[in-house]
Amino acid sequence: MEDEEGTDEVERILRNENFILPFIVLLEVYYVTLREKGEEIADKRYAMLKSLNAEFLWEIDEPTLIMAGKFKGRYRLSLVDAIIAAFAKRKDAILVHKDPEYELLKQEVIQYALPYKESDRDTKKL
Repeated sequence: MEDEEGTDEVERILRNENFILPFIVLLEVYYVTLREKGEEIADKRYAMLKSLNAEFLWEIDEPTLIMAGKFKGRYRLSLVDAIIAAFAKRKDAILVHKDPEYELLKQEVIQYALPYKESDRDTKKL
């Protein structure tokens, strides 16, 4: 997350734009940080995200669930990515990401792709 290419753009968006944060994003940030950095940093990142001026989406409605199911069934996406993409589409939001998996949905969801990590680019070529 920190010191990656695109960090400045994410900070600009968080300061200046309206944005949504589905519960699943908070979950993913928390568990990935817990694995990589430990519980103390995971707790701090979670608290930082909760302090943002975002529209938090704590529940998934049936139309979003069905859309996520369609994305998961039609494309090679993780379940988390399918749910995030469904929230973006249903809310007419721009999906800001650094994940090459979302390229599969460029006809379905409006996207703003930040620079991918080198390891993600290499994985995509396989």
